[in-house]
Amino acid sequence: MAATESTRLDPSEYIAHHLQNFATGHQTSIIDMRILNIDTLFWSIVCGLVTIFILRMAARSATSGVPGRFQCAIEMLVEMVEDQSKAIIHGNRTFIAPLALFVFVWVALMNSLDFIPVDLPGHVIGWLGLSNVISHHRIVPTADLNGTFGIALGVFALMIYYNLKIKGVGGFVHELISAPFGAHPLLWIPNLALNIIEFVAKTVSLALRLFGNMYAGELLFLLIALLGSLWTFGADTTLLGFVGHVIAGTVWAIFHILIVLLQAFIFMMLTLVYIGQAHDSH
Repeated sequence: MAATESTRLDPSEYIAHHLQNFATGHQTSIIDMRILNIDTLFWSIVCGLVTIFILRMAARSATSGVPGRFQCAIEMLVEMVEDQSKAIIHGNRTFIAPLALFVFVWVALMNSLDFIPVDLPGHVIGWLGLSNVISHHRIVPTADLNGTFGIALGVFALMIYYNLKIKGVGGFVHELISAPFGAHPLLWIPNLALNIIEFVAKTVSLALRLFGNMYAGELLFLLIALLGSLWTFGADTTLLGFVGHVIAGTVWAIFHILIVLLQAFIFMMLTLVYIGQAHDSH
C-alpha cells in the first residue's frame, strides 16, 4: 500500500495487495451478504454527498445575470441531461431528469478517484496511525464489482417501480406473460422466462460494463506504478523511473479522463433507456 511496502512485496504481491478491499470479512463466494466492503461504501457515500453539495451550491448560486464558469458548466450539463431525457422518456420527467443528472455526476466523481496515486491512500493511513486497523484500502468504488452491482440493483428497482407505476400491477403482469410472442396461454411461460432474462441481463450488463472498464484502468495504473521501478522495485529516481512513473502515468491519466467521463455518460444513458422502456407498452 505504501512505498515502504513495495520493498517487501514482489510485483504480483504488490498488485494483489492493492486489489483487496477493506472488508468485514474474507469473501469466499460470488454472493455473500454478510461481507461489507467498507472502503467501497465509504467512498461511494462521500462522492454522493459531494454530488449533492455541488448541485445544491449550483442551484443556490444561480443568477439570471452573466454566469460564471461554474454556473456555465453546470448549465451545460443540465441542458445535456435534459435533452437526453426528453428524447428517451415519454412522460413526466420531474424526478427522472434530476436523477439522471445525479447519476452522471456521482459516477463521474467515483470514477475520478482513480486519478489519485495508487500509494497515496496507504501513506495517508500510515500518517494517521491506522495501519494496524486498515490493512487494505481500495479507493475507487466503481472498480469494485460489489459497488457497481449495488448501483445497478438501484436502477433495477427503478425499472420495476416505473413499470408498476405506469402500467399498474395487472398491466405489468400481463406484459410479462404476453410479450413478445403473444398472449396465448401456451406462450405465457416462454414470455415470462424471456422477460425475466431480459431484466437480469440489463442489470448484470449495467454493472459489469462499468466495473470492467474501471477495474482495467485501476490495474493499468498499478502496472505503471511498477514500471519505473521494475528493476530495483523501490523509489526509483533514474531515467527509467521518470519515464515509467511520470511520462507513462501522465499519458494514461490523460486518456483515462475520457474513459471516466464516457463510462459515467453511458451509465446515465442506460439508466434513462431502461426507465424509458418502462414507460412504453408492448
